[in-house]
Amino acid sequence: MENRPSSEEYFERTVEQAVVSAVLRATGPTRRQLLVGLGASALTGLIAELFPLGRLTAFAADPVGKPEKKDVSIGFIPITCGTPIIMAEPLGFYKKHGLNASVKRAAGWAMIRDWAVNKEVDASHFLSPMPLAFTLGAGSLPTPFYMPAVENINGQAITLHIKHKGVKAAADMKGFRFCVPFDFSMHNYLLRYFLAEGGIHPDKDVQIRIVPPAEMVANLKAGNVDGYLGPDPFNQRAVYENAGFIYKLSKDIWDRHPCCAFVVTKEFATQYPNTFGALWRAIVDATHYASDPAHRKEIAAAIAPTNYLNQ
Repeated sequence: MENRPSSEEYFERTVEQAVVSAVLRATGPTRRQLLVGLGASALTGLIAELFPLGRLTAFAADPVGKPEKKDVSIGFIPITCGTPIIMAEPLGFYKKHGLNASVKRAAGWAMIRDWAVNKEVDASHFLSPMPLAFTLGAGSLPTPFYMPAVENINGQAITLHIKHKGVKAAADMKGFRFCVPFDFSMHNYLLRYFLAEGGIHPDKDVQIRIVPPAEMVANLKAGNVDGYLGPDPFNQRAVYENAGFIYKLSKDIWDRHPCCAFVVTKEFATQYPNTFGALWRAIVDATHYASDPAHRKEIAAAIAPTNYLNQ
């Protein structure tokens, strides 16, 4: 049996990897090649000589103080990308860290944006481009957000209507009507990149509109769209209902791309630092638990009910 690291060991390793990656990004190409040539262990040791890695990991692992606010709400969209955020309620990860947390399902990303900006929830499930956009005031009143965790990488797909089985390349999609979950989404950016690489102008040769994920399959079945780049379970749902087929996985456009994220406003993190820390630890623990394939059936059963994914 595989000897999987504990949540604490995994977290410590992640902190070290983040520092090493930051050092490599900050160096020039020649220095980067030299540092990479040292190997992971030697490089980490070298950085530890100059940078207090031990103190950083110890600081991050320090116990969080008593939450200033125990009753918290977290907004989410019913898609599998938000699994750690959603499952942390029924499987007790929030409770483990001293929180009486409830997750609140939103119909679409505009709704969850409004909840977060208007303080109707304490934390949120966002698409990874959203916190930067809203901090800058794009698509919202300027509201500073912190994004302490990316919830998932990859896992999205271009799904086309079943009538388009003959499509071989982006060039065959001229005139198509697509939908994506939100303007500030990896789905929108990846679809536009894929089309442009294939010679299709995403603003002139096709139509791209915003549709909440839960409405994508219905729009596909009704013939309102020719396809979408969206999250699961709605790619698999289209296949299951024989409405569409998965044309391309998002990892085949950009492997290891970020998708969803866990966020709080800067104001919340500043006003309730211990609560923020407890929420973050709960998400780290839930994410680590969800990464083990042995837990998939348990998690699927926990998040499938009507008040969560409704599948």
